[in-house]
Amino acid sequence: MIGKEVTIIGGGLAGLTAGIHLSKIGIQVTIIEKSSFPKHKVCGEYISNEVLPYFNWLGLDIENLNPTKITKLQFSTQNGKTINTELPLGGFGISRYILDEFLYKKAILNGCKIIQENVANIEFMEDEFTITMVNNAVLKSKIVLGAFGKRSNIDQKLNRNFIQQKSPWLAVKAHYSGVFNDDLVGLHNFKGGYCGVSKVEEGKINICYLADYETFKQYKNINEYQDNILKKNPNLKYFFENSTLLFDKPLTISQISFEQKKSIENHILMIGDTAGLIHPLCGNGMAMAIHSAKIASELIAQFCTNQIKTRTELETKYQQQWILNFKNRLKTGKIISNILQKPKLSQFLMQLLIIFPFLLSTIIKKTHGKPI
Repeated sequence: MIGKEVTIIGGGLAGLTAGIHLSKIGIQVTIIEKSSFPKHKVCGEYISNEVLPYFNWLGLDIENLNPTKITKLQFSTQNGKTINTELPLGGFGISRYILDEFLYKKAILNGCKIIQENVANIEFMEDEFTITMVNNAVLKSKIVLGAFGKRSNIDQKLNRNFIQQKSPWLAVKAHYSGVFNDDLVGLHNFKGGYCGVSKVEEGKINICYLADYETFKQYKNINEYQDNILKKNPNLKYFFENSTLLFDKPLTISQISFEQKKSIENHILMIGDTAGLIHPLCGNGMAMAIHSAKIASELIAQFCTNQIKTRTELETKYQQQWILNFKNRLKTGKIISNILQKPKLSQFLMQLLIIFPFLLSTIIKKTHGKPI
């Protein structure tokens, strides 16, 4: 076994992937996750094929989960004007309910220790982390990865900048039954937000949308909001009126922040949404989470084998890799989101894309990476 144990706080997509990677190469891993598996999560549930070579290296055969193969994108503005294009790399649709449990079982098989508990505090002193849990249990670790998602009590404990600011965004997700092409991901704009539509395993259709909270709170409930706002887009109107909700009620998460985050806080290497959140309209958040886990794991491996000599060098290299791989993607996502929220600019963009359809493919490439 390689020395220097690693603790990962958060057992979502990034945390579990890092745990599988590190345990595969002989590093002792403890994952602390507050929830049990399986579980649904607010997520677009589309992953770019850029992650497949890495999944193969990890020994993860996604085909066993029967994902949908997605090769096309349909994009529409608020009034329903539509453009269709091929996705440069393509991707696959798989629910977090299925995928996270699959990764969880693989992590256990690899020898990861998984603790179901809430983390109350993390301290770093004398080159060691002390992790205190809500049940007062204490864990010591040389390296900690932060994979606790979009927003957590730990962000507050660390006094991270973004957590001090109110965010105007709310996300809603649910599964439906209905008619929708297996190979298509739809991205439909509406007043104050945008909605992704795509199939996951077993023919289920995942709907996940980001909404402006100021608009959302004007309505009594989600159904009323969808009837009055989302259905103004004819594509979404057709979907909701010809589909059946499979959940008891949609899942929601509020105060989603797209403000810049630091990839390292208090010597914790942040991965996935904990390090940076791309606007969902780009459809690449899951792939970015997986890629960040790979980057962190490879650098930790070098640190554990003394190829990287100091913690400062480890942190510097991780920051450099994060910026190199993700900074421009996040920036592009923010620009596109800002354009889509301004009707006149959105219409201008649509007219431009109709005249020069190849530009849509170019935009997609700007928010996606190469195979990893």
